[in-house]
Amino acid sequence: MKRDRRAKFVEIANNRVNRALNDIRLIGNLSNRSAYEFTEEDVKKIVRALNREIDTMRGRFGTTGNGGESEFSLS
Repeated sequence: MKRDRRAKFVEIANNRVNRALNDIRLIGNLSNRSAYEFTEEDVKKIVRALNREIDTMRGRFGTTGNGGESEFSLS
């Protein structure tokens, strides 16, 4: 039973982390100034939101976890 839970964790974690990494790469594609217009403040908001969610995720694996924001918006 314990091994099944570990195998399930590994499988799901691999899928979710790879999907998150791909999505972060796609966010990085927004840096193409020939296709998009953005400000330094926009970039700071994006980075803060991502870092905040990483901190929340890290906390959930410890004992001080709590929920984070469910959506991100530049406005």
